[in-house]
Amino acid sequence: MTIEKAKTALKKYFGYDEFRPLQDEIIQSVYDGKDTVVIMPTGGGKSVCFQIPAVTMEGTALVVSPLIALMKDQVESMRAIGIKAAFLNSSITANERFEIEGQFQSGTLDLLYVSPEKLASQDFQSVLGSAKISLFAIDEAHCISSWGHNFRPEYRQLKLLKQKFPNIPVIALTATADKVTRKDIGEQLNLVEPKLFLASFDRPNLKLEVRPGQKRWEQIINFVSNHRDEAGIIYAMSRKSCESLAAKLQGKGLKANYYHAGMNSDQRNKIQESFINDEIDIICATVAFGMGIDKSNIRWVIHYNLPKNIENFYQEIGRAGRDGANADTMLFYSYADIMFLKKIIEDDGDNGRELMQSKLDRLQQYATSPICRRKTLLSYFGEYLAENCGNCDVCDMPPTSIDGTELAQMALSAVYRMNGQANSNILIDVLRGSGRREIVENGFQNIKTYGVGRAYTYLDWRAYIEQLIQQGFLEIALDDSYKLKLTKASQDVLFNSLKVQLVKPASIKEREESAAASAATKQGKTADFTWDTELFQVLKALRYKMAKAAAIPPYIIFGDKALQEMAAAKPITRDNFLTISGVGERKADQYGTEFLGAIKAYGKEKGIPDEDMFKPVLKASSKSRASKTSKSAKIPTRQITLEFYNKGLSLVEIARERGLKKNTLLDHLLYYHRDGLEIDIESIVDYDEDLLKKIKDLTYQQEDSPPKMTPVFVALDEKVSFDQIRIYFAILETRGAL
Repeated sequence: MTIEKAKTALKKYFGYDEFRPLQDEIIQSVYDGKDTVVIMPTGGGKSVCFQIPAVTMEGTALVVSPLIALMKDQVESMRAIGIKAAFLNSSITANERFEIEGQFQSGTLDLLYVSPEKLASQDFQSVLGSAKISLFAIDEAHCISSWGHNFRPEYRQLKLLKQKFPNIPVIALTATADKVTRKDIGEQLNLVEPKLFLASFDRPNLKLEVRPGQKRWEQIINFVSNHRDEAGIIYAMSRKSCESLAAKLQGKGLKANYYHAGMNSDQRNKIQESFINDEIDIICATVAFGMGIDKSNIRWVIHYNLPKNIENFYQEIGRAGRDGANADTMLFYSYADIMFLKKIIEDDGDNGRELMQSKLDRLQQYATSPICRRKTLLSYFGEYLAENCGNCDVCDMPPTSIDGTELAQMALSAVYRMNGQANSNILIDVLRGSGRREIVENGFQNIKTYGVGRAYTYLDWRAYIEQLIQQGFLEIALDDSYKLKLTKASQDVLFNSLKVQLVKPASIKEREESAAASAATKQGKTADFTWDTELFQVLKALRYKMAKAAAIPPYIIFGDKALQEMAAAKPITRDNFLTISGVGERKADQYGTEFLGAIKAYGKEKGIPDEDMFKPVLKASSKSRASKTSKSAKIPTRQITLEFYNKGLSLVEIARERGLKKNTLLDHLLYYHRDGLEIDIESIVDYDEDLLKKIKDLTYQQEDSPPKMTPVFVALDEKVSFDQIRIYFAILETRGAL
């Protein structure tokens, strides 16, 4: 069987013109009868890898899935596009089971989803022997590994499939498997020379952001206000936090609820169904939530607390943007969370302590690193990203390094003079000259460094102290009430003039302003096209109404990405409609009349003639989209910036067009300027020769090499921006004067 037949089925049923990266190769492997192991991130398109073979091969594909809710969602999605699918699990009646087993044996089903318990049962073994099976698909295959089988022990019995049906291909799929687990999956399933497909873990549509863990509630409510009527998840560590957050959101008039293991199954199912059906916008949940959800239109995920490791973090943010449309993620980072998780690891004894600590350290590095978040994240999964992603908070607001020696000396001297008897909160209060009772009782108001740091805010000091801990100048005594202690390295700062570099913290207000500006810039825009936001809301309301009438989740009718494309292209005929990604023949027949009618009515209301309505969206291929930030990208993002600039667009205009921050675009242009390319960067700053000479003199007065921008900024009375100073530095550098 050829891949062309698979492409025809992809368009007919799913409405897509091409496969995502690796999907076609995986499907061909199944066609060739090979056992296959697929590692693909959440939202990467794993299901298509067995659903397309299921509708193009003779017989029924048997899919083993551990989650009842996920089975239900996938079967509903399959039926909505004309694929014959059913499931067998504990949620159906005996009569329903007999009917479905009869369909399976008669060969009238394309896909049959079963739980591992059902597959392992004696009564189903005889049913298996009398049916024609095209392939076995093992979803969440990491559960069969020696490292994961405690989750569902029945997975360990799946090795019998290859013994009983040696000639039927098995495809094992998961989003979470390291090298050891990948090898174990093949061995536990008795796979024959399995072909491994390891997809890129890059999800370019996910915006990555880390914020300081102070004033979380204020930050959340501001964030959510920029995401009105959008589905989102807030993950929290405790049940109490989930309930508290949900109550506060409800108090603000938002459709929110909570979900955790302390609720009974009926309560959890009701909440989950309400979220799936867009009746609730926000779920405040512990990490168990989302495992059985195939909801494609989740537009954001917030981590109220730090997760335990990057694998958990990435799986949880992966629940956003599964339809390929833009989605935002935000992680709150605090040292208090780090200390809490370290305590949990310590209390677990020697059971994997070293490994868990190592994984927590990597997550901390992700949260505190001053480089592109996506670079740090993908490096954990063994991927190299040559370009900065342009879609994370570090790319939007690159941190500014400063000479933090004096700040470090203030903090370290205070710790020294308090004999290591203070935690970070007390240290900050001492540095800022607080008169709180605890300080007076201990006589800390009498030390020489009391009040020397009044010029800095509490949040600034919090950020600087965390950096001093991360750099090894301070350590936290877990066994002594989390008090701060000096280290050997801190002696060099205090007594041997060791220089300390610190990153200037972006304030919460600056980050919120940046996020709000970014949201406004990206409103109605993806990397591929811009859409009419008003029409999008009209189509979204129609989708909800039709889903309500059909008693199915709205995203099963169409995902947000399809609605956005409709709002951009404005199709008015069936042929127009079929050009939209996600619109196959079945959905065109089933929903075309209503959606086309709504689009035509909108055009008439706005006075747009029919001949001016339909304008096909020019979309980048999925392969080029997936690789746009990778080493193999054909057009680096900085080159696109250069092309816009060479056309005469200003940085403000390019920022508006590309949805990037001005300082990111400036990075792109200065890269080429330093590389010897002739770029008129002088025009960006309204070049002044006298100012250049003044800046040159100020750099010569510095002892630092290379010179720092902050002393120049201060010497110029803070009237010349850092971006301007950067450009003048670049000019001096190319003239050999820096």
